[in-house]
Amino acid sequence: MSLRSLPEAPTMARRRNYQWDAPSDVLAKWAETAPMAAAEDDRSISILDVIGEEPWSGGGVTAKRISAALRSIGSQDIVVRINSPGGDMFEGIAIYNLLCAHPAKVTVEVLGWAASAASIIAMAGDEIRMGHGAFMMVHNAWGMVIGNRHDMREAASLFDQFDAAIADIYEARTGMTHASIEQLMDAETFMDPAQAIEYGFADAVDDAEIHTVTNARAQARPEILAKRRIDAALAQHGIPRTERRKMFNQIAGTHNAAEPAMHDAGFDIAAMQRLIETIRS
Repeated sequence: MSLRSLPEAPTMARRRNYQWDAPSDVLAKWAETAPMAAAEDDRSISILDVIGEEPWSGGGVTAKRISAALRSIGSQDIVVRINSPGGDMFEGIAIYNLLCAHPAKVTVEVLGWAASAASIIAMAGDEIRMGHGAFMMVHNAWGMVIGNRHDMREAASLFDQFDAAIADIYEARTGMTHASIEQLMDAETFMDPAQAIEYGFADAVDDAEIHTVTNARAQARPEILAKRRIDAALAQHGIPRTERRKMFNQIAGTHNAAEPAMHDAGFDIAAMQRLIETIRS
């Protein structure tokens, strides 16, 4: 287990009518950063994408992927490098639990963003280091529930449970009071390294070592940056994640959000025009 004996977070049932998403403002800021590619070795794990599966891009970080990486690493100290706007809270909590259960030291390095669900994952670190210019962001559970008024009332109660579980994780790692954690979450708090250290969300600023490993292939695959920017623009216009995925799949030549994107297919010009018009409207 974690050298800090951090508590295991409760496993919660995912409602079928619940849709996860990263906060649109964080998604927009993260989309403007260059795609990162941290140096890999046999004792490191990189979390450099949204949390949760992203079939449209072939990306996303899932608990299944992290579990496989941990099995490969075995009982050795590990370094987890994070630059993520967050995403699926359920996947984030599952990854947090996996890292807490690791039998050796877990060092977390925040390269750029550890926001939303990614900040939950970061709390599993026995040591949390942040680079200059990095940010930690915490907020209340974020998502969308589709249904009638009864579903909405039930969802509000369910989100209270989500928030309490998240606050418990932050409280255990930081030592702050539950009430203080709730205030930070209500305010959707962005913390630079100094603030994160002050509140207990991080332990040290270690910019020199962190940047040595993260700039290796930072300019790789510029098309990823373009997709991120379009996705963020649509999110800021209030378009749900599932609808955004449908748009991208149509552009890539697939028919619905459940189908994997065809990365080598040409963009549909008409679909791209509709996408641009949607962003501008």
